[in-house]
Amino acid sequence: MKMITIFESMTGARIKDCIANDKLIFIVEENDMARAIGKNGFNIRKMESRLNKKIKLVEFSSDLFQFIRNIAYPAEVLDIEQDEGTITIHGKDTSSKAMLIGRERQNINHLANIVKRYFDIKEIRVV
Repeated sequence: MKMITIFESMTGARIKDCIANDKLIFIVEENDMARAIGKNGFNIRKMESRLNKKIKLVEFSSDLFQFIRNIAYPAEVLDIEQDEGTITIHGKDTSSKAMLIGRERQNINHLANIVKRYFDIKEIRVV
């Protein structure tokens, strides 16, 4: 809560959630991304130096597929399919798939945990 309050007061953007792991991930309300980033990335750089942590911003979307694309960025996603609670993400190439999965499945597990907070899904796969 403290991180959310600090970020909102510094940027003026509305924050939906904050997830702390090796970096801080802020889920920004829809249409507030530009305000959160700031001119030429000023707000992000200021927050990273103040908190001494890397920050990733993700814009929330009520559309499941768009939200997954927002979290997965900068990895290139060709297509996303849903079948009975299982989400299948098709990466553009092997490097995009590797970026989505991460070392020891770290990235895909983070992605699944974030998506499960807002949508009713069972698992996420990358093919």
